[in-house]
Amino acid sequence: MMKLTIAAANHISSYMNKARGDIIGINISMTTNGCSGWMYKMEAAYTVPGKDEGLAFISRNIMIFVPIKDHEYLKGTEIDYVKEGLNEGFKFDNPNVEASCGCGESFSLKLNTAAIEYGDIKGVPV
Repeated sequence: MMKLTIAAANHISSYMNKARGDIIGINISMTTNGCSGWMYKMEAAYTVPGKDEGLAFISRNIMIFVPIKDHEYLKGTEIDYVKEGLNEGFKFDNPNVEASCGCGESFSLKLNTAAIEYGDIKGVPV
């Protein structure tokens, strides 16, 4: 399960209301990138993923879709939207992160990635 703070939900809701098209929620996934190995990817969701592709969660009336392959990496993550000086953006508080790079853009994980790569995940499909 993933959770949004009030600030994150308000920011996403505002974006969804202003955007063109029928956004039904957000897709949150991970991609290999950066100096520590992994980065978050957040995009508008226009369709519900297939039952073999992703899991769905609702937090503060926002639908969150997560690929099955990334669920174990993201389980327990809380997403906040923060403003620090002139900078603002989403902040991921992920209990599965072992370390972050110096710039804070990428991270490494505590989990056994072999189990995830071979689909050994228990979850509820969409």
